[in-house]
Amino acid sequence: MVKRLVEAGRPVVVMDNETTGHRETVGAVEELTGWRVPYITGDVGDGEGVRRTVEEYRVGAVMHFAAKSVVAESVRHPEVYFTENVAKGIAFFRALCEAGVRRIVLSSTAAVYGNPERVPIPEDHPVRPINPYGASKIMLEQVLGWLETTFPIRWVALRYFNAAGADPSGRLGERHDPETHLIPIVLQAALGQRERMTVFGTDYGTPDGTCIRDYIHVLDLADAHLLALAALEGGHPSGVFNVGTGRGHSVLEVIRVAEEVSGRKVPVEYGARRPGDPPVLVADGSRLRELGWKPRYGLRDIVASAWAWHSGDVGDAPRRV
Repeated sequence: MVKRLVEAGRPVVVMDNETTGHRETVGAVEELTGWRVPYITGDVGDGEGVRRTVEEYRVGAVMHFAAKSVVAESVRHPEVYFTENVAKGIAFFRALCEAGVRRIVLSSTAAVYGNPERVPIPEDHPVRPINPYGASKIMLEQVLGWLETTFPIRWVALRYFNAAGADPSGRLGERHDPETHLIPIVLQAALGQRERMTVFGTDYGTPDGTCIRDYIHVLDLADAHLLALAALEGGHPSGVFNVGTGRGHSVLEVIRVAEEVSGRKVPVEYGARRPGDPPVLVADGSRLRELGWKPRYGLRDIVASAWAWHSGDVGDAPRRV
């Protein structure tokens, strides 16, 4: 997102507490773009630090990507998710409002819908999260809605489906420890970096018995954020938007595409379902398309860019970090 903002000519400052972020990634953006990107080591829950940063850099809009986002972990440690996502999120939003920020774009999630009653899922679908992660994000959306009644802010919540892929430069990609996202895990197994990958559940009511998800390339996702920000600047009212392609792919389909792209066999074992995993999550993204957004990349593009990042096979692109 930082790289995309810089390319669009928008000065940006990054704040990260470095629990899962990587300072050197910002350095890679600077090398790729030639722009200096100020980096603040700080926590969204530190209201004074947030206010100080907003004032120093004259911040007019914020994209909120914090904080915890692993479904299974949220089921094991709900108290952590409500602290990091909700309590600190409220402190963050309050500091932003008091410091004069007027536009906020929130990373939300399809997990707010729970087990969907209809697919593709529209934004007016009932929100019934079945895990603390989804519950924490719908709370943040509600907080923004109430803050708008008191402060002169406008906001957009982007309900992500499954973000994946990497930047074509080969310098920017997924780096999680531990890794929990399907596509990186599949590619790590193909590279021999893990003995095998586990397919969690083969008895769902789907064509091949495995979970179906709507995968969205990170570049398309970044473009959705830029579009949301521009819409707010143009006077568009606050609201929520799904960010997805409208097409679902099963776990086994992702594995097959990864094998085709990499030319390697992916070692697989089969396990029980994970708690909190809905069988199918596919977006109705028509509301965002009305703003002019259109996804440019499909599953094969996503997997190919991720493979280039994980394998280091990026041709003449600079070394990754």
